[in-house]
Amino acid sequence: MEFAWLDAPAGDVAETARTLLGWRLTAHSVSVRLTEVEAYSGLGLDPASHAHRGVTGRNRVMFGPAGILYVYQIYGMHFCANVVCGREGEAAAVLLRAGAVVDGFELARRRRPAAKGDHDLARGPAKLMQVLGLGKEAYGTSLIDGTGPALLTPPQDGPPRVVAGPRVGVTSAHDVPWRFWVADDPSVSSYRRHVARARNAQNAPNA
Repeated sequence: MEFAWLDAPAGDVAETARTLLGWRLTAHSVSVRLTEVEAYSGLGLDPASHAHRGVTGRNRVMFGPAGILYVYQIYGMHFCANVVCGREGEAAAVLLRAGAVVDGFELARRRRPAAKGDHDLARGPAKLMQVLGLGKEAYGTSLIDGTGPALLTPPQDGPPRVVAGPRVGVTSAHDVPWRFWVADDPSVSSYRRHVARARNAQNAPNA
C-alpha cells in the first residue's frame, strides 16, 4: 500500500505530494528524508506547470509512467528533481524541494562544503540534487525499481505533521497552497514571497 500513489489520478497530485513527505531518497551513497515538496498538475488548470500547454521534448516524461524522475536545469547550472505521478497520459509531478540527510553525512558535507550546518545540506531543490550527486543524467530514470541512480523508499516512521502554503519561485498560480512541508523541521527551505515582475516578463514554472 505504500506505493498506492503510483496509481492515483493526476488530479490527486496535491495529496500525492503530502504522501511523499517522510519518504527516503537515496543516491550515490547518501540518503535524505524528504521534508518539503511542491505539487504541479498538468491538466491545463495549472499555469505554473511545465506540462500546462502539452507535451514537449523537455516535459514528455511528466506524462507517465509514474515513479520516473523529471529533471530540469535552472539558471544554467543547477538541477531540480520531480517525481512523476498520476496515471500514464495524465501529466503531474511533485517537485522535491528539501530533505534532511539521514545517511552518508561525510560524503554529503564534501558535496556541499558551503552548507551552514547539517540542516542546510539539502535545504532547497538544487542543494538536494547536489548532496545526492544527481544531474541531468537522472532524467527519465526510475525511482522505484532499482534501475536508476536514485531509489525512493517508504518512510520508516509514522506520518509527519504536515503544513501547507503557497508555492515558491513561480510567477503564475503562486498563491496555490500546494507546497507541503514537515512542521518545525529545520531542513525546510525559507519561504520567499512572490514579487510581481514587469508586465512583459515570462513565467518561470517549476514543474
